[in-house]
Amino acid sequence: MRVIEVTQFGGPEVLEVGKADEPVAGHGQVVVDVSDVPLLFVDTQIRSGKARDWFPTEPPYVPGAGVAGKVSSVGEGVGADWVGRPVVASAAEGGGYVERAVVAVDDLIAVPEGLSVAEAAALLHDGRTAVGLMDQAHLSPEEWVLVLGSGGGLGSLLVQLAHSSGARVIGAARGKQKLDLAQELGADAVVDYSQSGWPEQVLGITGGVGADVVFDGVGGETGEAAFEITAPGGRFSAHGAPSGGFAQADAKEAERRHITVRGIEHVQFAPADGKRLTERAMAEAVAGRIRPVIGQTFPLERAAEAHAAIEARDVIGKTLLVI
Repeated sequence: MRVIEVTQFGGPEVLEVGKADEPVAGHGQVVVDVSDVPLLFVDTQIRSGKARDWFPTEPPYVPGAGVAGKVSSVGEGVGADWVGRPVVASAAEGGGYVERAVVAVDDLIAVPEGLSVAEAAALLHDGRTAVGLMDQAHLSPEEWVLVLGSGGGLGSLLVQLAHSSGARVIGAARGKQKLDLAQELGADAVVDYSQSGWPEQVLGITGGVGADVVFDGVGGETGEAAFEITAPGGRFSAHGAPSGGFAQADAKEAERRHITVRGIEHVQFAPADGKRLTERAMAEAVAGRIRPVIGQTFPLERAAEAHAAIEARDVIGKTLLVI
């Protein structure tokens, strides 16, 4: 079968189409015929070698972990009723950029009726993170919520969830297309953080107080600027680092202004919790309260192009590899 391999650390060009033996399900496992693979920005960081401090992965390796598709065969100890069922899983054995994947049956999440496999794939990682972040934020109606990276897969879900909770949402992103998407999904106001003066715009929108809750999916200087305009007594989540690093919130300043600061560790869920949160996100989508935005898809063999587009910020919503 075809797989995508990272042969050495480097740019997108190091992603190469390779071949691997056909997988066989062992005890407690299934084989999934993969149709959709959700991509994460961290996939590009690991591939580049810039994430060695957090991930011990060394080339050659098959990127990714999450897969979506249908169960084609089961191993010993697994019920035959799994065969043919549409599923997603966040822990495919041996990587996720593959045509077929071996997955432990305990890691499978059945795709509910009313949701496509592609939509479920788009919710696999971002859905659980969005729901988890919302649980931690304890939003109240009329609070101002600033979503950095509102045009991405995670940010677009946070805009919708915050809007449905009754909060007032400011979508922050780069470029008109992403800002238009945030407004379409329920943002009350938008700001372009690639333009100077955007923090002052947020202060103006919030009556000079700042945002009660900040979801920082960007990091770096942008995230740190957002911390500065977090309202006293607010909540600041520094969970994103596509800019090259997580925002560093000044602990003494946070204490002085009574701001609760959370980091990436607060959205690193145990497997059982992650599975539960993903199921909740899918239920929200089936109920029509959120919709995953699939902005672009690439065939498996064009994984390098997909990585290049993600790194160039030329994507909107979620990016999938399709097989």
